[in-house]
Amino acid sequence: MSCPCIAEGEALKADLLALLETRRQVYIRRGRRAMLSAMLAGDGRATADDVRAAVELPPGIDPRCLGTVPGVLAYAKIIRATGFVRSARPERHASWLQVWELIDRAAAERWLADHPDLPDPANADQGNSPRRQGILFDHQTTTPTACTVGAGK
Repeated sequence: MSCPCIAEGEALKADLLALLETRRQVYIRRGRRAMLSAMLAGDGRATADDVRAAVELPPGIDPRCLGTVPGVLAYAKIIRATGFVRSARPERHASWLQVWELIDRAAAERWLADHPDLPDPANADQGNSPRRQGILFDHQTTTPTACTVGAGK
């Protein structure tokens, strides 16, 4: 039996990912194109490091929006998760990343043909607050700990 809290959490996650998909469509599309291109040109595998290296984000755009990149491709059975590796990017502090593997080369090529790159948004510098991106918390704002709550009184 599944916990209702998990179902509620998954629903909230799906809603936020859909919001990100809408608001950051250009960059997410570029991320998907980068992931598939890396897989097609290389050994058939890619990670978030490959996507992040290929997609330039304007200042103020939270790179976590690229977390939505593999979902649609996996759901379409073009790629699948195959394991984990440590990130090679210093700012990720050797965190674990999902490894994605190409499972349908022809479908990947079709997806790329059907989903060309999109032009840069006209107002790329507007709407970059975490709430506008669909992020719950600003990654630059610290969360108070039990020791610091009320310390300013």
